[in-house]
Amino acid sequence: MLIPINRSVRRPDEFYSYLSLSTSSRTPLLTFWTASYCNTCKAVSPILQDLINAGVGEEEGGVSFCEIEYDSMDIMDSGLGSTYMITSMPTLLSFDRGEAQVGTKITNPKEMKDIEGLKEWIRREARRGGTGGDGGGPGLFGGLFGFGEKK
Repeated sequence: MLIPINRSVRRPDEFYSYLSLSTSSRTPLLTFWTASYCNTCKAVSPILQDLINAGVGEEEGGVSFCEIEYDSMDIMDSGLGSTYMITSMPTLLSFDRGEAQVGTKITNPKEMKDIEGLKEWIRREARRGGTGGDGGGPGLFGGLFGFGEKK
């Protein structure tokens, strides 16, 4: 299930709406954290959106998607980026059952430009289907300290 987006998320309440919708539909939410000054973000965004719009991940259960404009004043003032340890632009971060899957977060721009790698990431996240999984252990801090990571 794809929840379409027509513009970037610029306020925390918009993000929480997407998160709530994905949680209630048991569909992982893929978030793409961008900034207006980031040229890599501008290059990766259409690639990612094209893959999702083409149905990558649908066979595995589908995904929801939103692009978060990290440098919008409301997002910056909210501390949302700090909450989810967003430290570089761009960042891909999946949420499952409302929990950030920090163990599968992608921050390397080269990985984001690898179309086959992106397809596999989307499919892997879609397979979660609201069941949690290997993305960082129990909650945010499990991923922070490496608990539950694949060996």
